Amino acid sequence: MYLRATARRTKNGELVRYLQLAHNERNERGVPVARVIHNFGREDRLDREALVRLMHSIQRFLGGEEALRAGAPAGFEFVRAPESGGPHVLDALWSQLGIGKAITRVAGAGRRGRSGVERAIFTMVCQRCLEPASKLEATRWLGRDVVLEGIEAVTDDELYRAMDFLLACSERVQESVFFSVAHLLNLEVDVIFFDTTSTYFEVDADDDPTGAEEDQADEPAAGEGPLRRRGHSKDHRPDLPQVVIGLAVTREGIPVRVWVWPGNANDQTLIAQVKADLAGWRLGRAIYVVDSGFSGRDNLRRLRSAGGHYIAGMKLRSGMPETEAALSRQGRYRQVRDNLRVKEVRVGDGDAATRYVVCHNPAEAERDRARRAQRIERIEAELARLEAQRERAKTKAERKAHQRGECALRDHPTLSRYLRQTPSGRLVPDRAKIAAEERLDGKYLLITSDPSLSAEDVALGYKQLLEAERSFRDLKGTLLLRPVFHRKDDRIRAHVLTCFLALVLVRLAETRTAETWRTIRAELGQIRQGHFRSTDGEFTQTSELSARQRELHAQLSIPEPSRFGRITAATTAELA
Repeated sequence: MYLRATARRTKNGELVRYLQLAHNERNERGVPVARVIHNFGREDRLDREALVRLMHSIQRFLGGEEALRAGAPAGFEFVRAPESGGPHVLDALWSQLGIGKAITRVAGAGRRGRSGVERAIFTMVCQRCLEPASKLEATRWLGRDVVLEGIEAVTDDELYRAMDFLLACSERVQESVFFSVAHLLNLEVDVIFFDTTSTYFEVDADDDPTGAEEDQADEPAAGEGPLRRRGHSKDHRPDLPQVVIGLAVTREGIPVRVWVWPGNANDQTLIAQVKADLAGWRLGRAIYVVDSGFSGRDNLRRLRSAGGHYIAGMKLRSGMPETEAALSRQGRYRQVRDNLRVKEVRVGDGDAATRYVVCHNPAEAERDRARRAQRIERIEAELARLEAQRERAKTKAERKAHQRGECALRDHPTLSRYLRQTPSGRLVPDRAKIAAEERLDGKYLLITSDPSLSAEDVALGYKQLLEAERSFRDLKGTLLLRPVFHRKDDRIRAHVLTCFLALVLVRLAETRTAETWRTIRAELGQIRQGHFRSTDGEFTQTSELSARQRELHAQLSIPEPSRFGRITAATTAELA
């Protein structure tokens, strides 16, 4: 599509030019011909202001770098247009949360270069939000792809020193985040959701505990030795060393605290440190929501200390007498939602009674029944195959093959629960276990120490623990926590803390706009800062914001970026 001018003579012999909007298309013979889309009329009577408005409209539609390039002023050369929209928004949220101020206070008023340290830390957090990559890539990313206020370039050594400094002030930074989130979103931080995950390292072996560096801090609550250790992997990679990461989030899904423990740490041993670390934050009456991995008696007792309460998931197949009593107690379910029914059960007498809530999801019960039917059908088919193989076995090798097949079925992590072994050694379906499993279809069991919460509130509060799980998914997916390129314990902790701060900014933006970060990121990525140069000097100009981009800034309570930035006149030497 293009503008073309045509000329024709009037009756008076005057040559008149006409302006048209046209584009080429092929006719039936395949020959390109011009087709006129719109006639602007005579060139000498053209409404040039209307044409300028059309040009600006097209530039706004193009957005970003293309609009800046097309609108370069006469006499100026377009140099580049790095992204500025995302960094501008993240920097404003960073300031609103007081993270930069907290880092500066730790640095001290007399420390030189403290603003540089703070800007280096923000560079790593900003990169994690926008284009997650290694620290070395961040040195190239800054200036080439984005422009950040207060820092034009950074080296990898400066980033590593900034990581060390961030770890030194991590407690104050996280406390600042906690209370800033409560103030900015007008939250009563009375419910804390806590969960753990693991992330692995692409190395062949654990770190040698005897070779651990002397300056690495010990964490008695989480075990001894270096962080990178093998343990129970929630990523299903038990063959690789890992670290365990704990996260505390609010009921709105805003993360407020992060922990890093050795990869062999047991969930049951972590609650004591979590409660101790949060005790200094003056939470008052707080309710801790944890899953079944933290529901040991000692952990529940710790959560109740100092006036706290808990909502915890219980393992249905734990075999504990209290659990069996709660599940077997008769009672009427109350409908909470279409897919959730609850029943309150008290086990024990008087003040010593323990309060349980049995939750039932009818849709999940149907899925459980369908999965179990498929597994039993698979078991019966496998048993028939093994029986036929046993009857055919004539040689020692054939009999060993049959035994290996039976052993594999007996040790299967899912199918073995439906089997029993007869005195003769044969495997048969265990009808009693199958009937017991049917009682658990669609159910999960909760325990709480708070007498003021209704059964419905307990069930709905526990379902919000999914916010912690969503945060872990975003850490590993959106923010690419993995792969981790660090070996030293302090650097690993600093890397996780950097990802945590990025997650805080992302969650705050999502909460205020009710949009996903992917959507916000795509919209802000179109805002660019154009750099223009001429013989007289240089200047920067931000691309014009669309209506949706203006709306995002309003929702985030962030002022729009200035239209024009730095203006630099050429020096006398340059003019000469």
